[in-house]
Amino acid sequence: MSYNVMDFGAIGDGKTDDGSAIQAAIDACAASGGGRVVLTEGKHFYSSSIILKQNVELHLEKGSRLQAHEELETYFNPNEEAEDYDIEKIDKEVVRKPPYVFIYAKDADYISITGEGTIDGNAYAFVKRVSQYYVTGEIYPRPTLIYTEHCNHITFKDVILENAPFWTLHPAGCEDVLIQNIRILNHLDVANSDGIDPDHSRNVRILGCHITCGDDCICLKSTIGNMKYGPTENILISDCTLISTSAALKIGTEGSGNFRNILMQNCIISNSNRGISIQIRDEGNVENVSFQNIMIQTRRFAECWWGCAEPIAITVADRDKNTSAGKISGIRFSNIFCDSENGVLVHGMPKNCVEDIFFEKVQVTLSAKSKWKRGQYDLRPGLGMGIIERKSPGFFLENAEGVIIRDCRVKFQGDDLADFAQAIYAKNCRDLSLERFKGETASQEYGEVEICS
Repeated sequence: MSYNVMDFGAIGDGKTDDGSAIQAAIDACAASGGGRVVLTEGKHFYSSSIILKQNVELHLEKGSRLQAHEELETYFNPNEEAEDYDIEKIDKEVVRKPPYVFIYAKDADYISITGEGTIDGNAYAFVKRVSQYYVTGEIYPRPTLIYTEHCNHITFKDVILENAPFWTLHPAGCEDVLIQNIRILNHLDVANSDGIDPDHSRNVRILGCHITCGDDCICLKSTIGNMKYGPTENILISDCTLISTSAALKIGTEGSGNFRNILMQNCIISNSNRGISIQIRDEGNVENVSFQNIMIQTRRFAECWWGCAEPIAITVADRDKNTSAGKISGIRFSNIFCDSENGVLVHGMPKNCVEDIFFEKVQVTLSAKSKWKRGQYDLRPGLGMGIIERKSPGFFLENAEGVIIRDCRVKFQGDDLADFAQAIYAKNCRDLSLERFKGETASQEYGEVEICS
């Protein structure tokens, strides 16, 4: 059955709070066993928080808009106890469940959000400008646009999600998740406006999406607040176009649980601060991950953003003195084309090397692109970690074991090569194998390959 929110008292004038009417339609639909709740074409619905129910499809007709309320008091709190969600200041990691959620569901199977309408997070109601390149807010975290917890067999298809003030789509502890053909159009200057963040979730497919955001486009998480739901595993990401002021495809930084069995393929990353990133700072391990058939174009953004235009960055470090970071192993890159302002970074710890990394048919072309400082690699966050100041090789490897570089190539282009160095620089690396590698140097003062202990 279909339930039109206009029949439950919604006005759709963009001013009146239609949250209670939309919720009434959802409740009626759920009570009857499920069906479709429709937001009418051409209407602008301004709304407080909405809670989805089992077997309910929230359908936004083409030209409809669902805009989040600008007052925090109207948002739902998914935490069971108040002490679980004290408001943190900026630069704290997201370790608990979000304190504010616009669209929420828990223990609700077979839910979906579909249609060609738009869900608007009203981002600028919750942020302030720090510079021309960066806005942030007084509170952290700010409202999450869509948060689903412990929901199975769920679908997000065709909708436009835009202007998120914080994470956009956050499925936590969910199984059998399909995210297909959605557009996420966030402001590139809004910090923490991640696109899609699967967290302790399994059997997730993210297909054919276009994402622009001022943080990670697609980031696999395992936050401490959802540890009871097990690993993040069996993830397929395919056929997406991505633009990010942080990392386009990422695993971590919140990694209290394990990540495994992950395939990311057939994607185009353009005009991004970082391409692919695996950052482990907590106890979780990463294993059995494959990246293939990906085009990456990176340039440095403003210095307020993590990353220094690395097309691929794999790093492990202890978050703090009370944390022992997990391991990264079994990572494969195949058919990757990098047009970047920096080189590939693989950086472990002397006591915790990055292991079993395979690069095959990876081409790295380095050139100066932006006005920002080059000759840097970014290891933040982590105990004792910061910016490495050094001229950039095509591959920078430190504290790694079992790295294979096969049928790969490094080139330097342009007139300004002052910040670039060798094709490969390796330090404290065991069992490094170069097979049919073709490289060059940025200047005659360097050899093609430098290996040191």
